[in-house]
Amino acid sequence: MAMAMQVRRLGYNGITVHGLRSTFRNWASEQTSTSHETSEHALAHRINDKAEAAYRRGNQLEERRLPLQDWEPFASTS
Repeated sequence: MAMAMQVRRLGYNGITVHGLRSTFRNWASEQTSTSHETSEHALAHRINDKAEAAYRRGNQLEERRLPLQDWEPFASTS
């Protein structure tokens, strides 16, 4: 909800949060070497597999930072 409110405040009519997330995932998979798991983690997606979630305790902060920094110029010009 917070992201949807921010999109509205910025005046981006017709853009949905789902669309932004989908665009990021497509861009990350086509334009970067970022793993699927890191891209999903950057989008704050939860791990559905409970066993995997129990063992993956790191936050991949540095791994998430790099694609998001590369995403910013792409998103601001699109």
